[in-house]
Amino acid sequence: MTTQSTASPGLTYRDAGVDIDAGNEVVERIKPLVRRTMRPEVLGGVGLFGGLFDLAGRYREPVLVSGTDGVGTKLILAKQLGRHDTIGQDLVAMCVNDVLVQGAEPLFFLDYFATGKLDVETTVNVVAGIARGCELAGCALIGGETAEMPDMYPPGEYDLAGFTVGAVEKSKLVDSSRLRAGDVLVGIASSGPHSNGYSLVRKILQRAGVTPDNGGLDLDLGGVTLADALMEPTRIYVKPVLELLAKHDIHAMAHVTGGALVEKIIRVVPAPLGLDIDTSAWPQPPVFDWLQREGNVAREEMWRTFNCGVGYVLMADPGAVSAISVDLDRLGLAHWQMGQVTPARDGERLRIV
Repeated sequence: MTTQSTASPGLTYRDAGVDIDAGNEVVERIKPLVRRTMRPEVLGGVGLFGGLFDLAGRYREPVLVSGTDGVGTKLILAKQLGRHDTIGQDLVAMCVNDVLVQGAEPLFFLDYFATGKLDVETTVNVVAGIARGCELAGCALIGGETAEMPDMYPPGEYDLAGFTVGAVEKSKLVDSSRLRAGDVLVGIASSGPHSNGYSLVRKILQRAGVTPDNGGLDLDLGGVTLADALMEPTRIYVKPVLELLAKHDIHAMAHVTGGALVEKIIRVVPAPLGLDIDTSAWPQPPVFDWLQREGNVAREEMWRTFNCGVGYVLMADPGAVSAISVDLDRLGLAHWQMGQVTPARDGERLRIV
């Protein structure tokens, strides 16, 4: 008597939810995007186990400055709106603007894209945004990782992380050591909420009854829709600020991200100095007015959650501000004198009015 085998067919990685062929297709489609970000210092191109970058001849005493970040729950709004082509610029901006604060030129960038099931079109759109951000920052997209992890992420979900390395001559490092009482704060306009406060943004949308399906995000805010205002990618300040640093004596800088006006600017100010910030010095863009009104958000909570229209801050001697302002005008960047460095008063280091 013979028995028929009942063995199950052999399993494959695709059966487990990982599509290697889709991953290979993504790699092939992003290659031309990545090539546009290349710099002469990149050795060996993309596809090696590690990215190679040659520093020889560029610096006498190079100091490397590194940064990493993500884009937070703005990703949820991107998914709800089906807008995946700009979130990559947010990722780059959050990293390169940070290393810029110490005077560093971002040299190269790496990304990490994790998802439950790889959707080729979405992934390519995200990487296209990353490549665009790298072009705006002048840094090379030197490598990255796409991770398909079924059961880790629900269908349609993905997460992003970014990593950058910059360099600055040791003698030109911006470290706040020359900051003095009386120095003026020059705030440079943000492009919107950038990538901070989106958990509160989504809560406000929920309270206001605004969804992608009911037309509420089409609300006009001074010539731009609410959806466009919220999804406007984070401004990349690298090229204009590096140009300013080459011409002007800037004592300190700050990138206004999480913690916003309350925490981020004072971070670069050494004790016993403090700051006076006058929020009437610049107009709050309509998207922030809408968020504050619809969420009934106290102004102090706005200041510690959102950039409120100022994305980057320069601190310089009063005598240098006029020339800096002329160059900012030439570069097309709206800006305002928004406060000054002061001695701390009775232990109080930050006054915002």
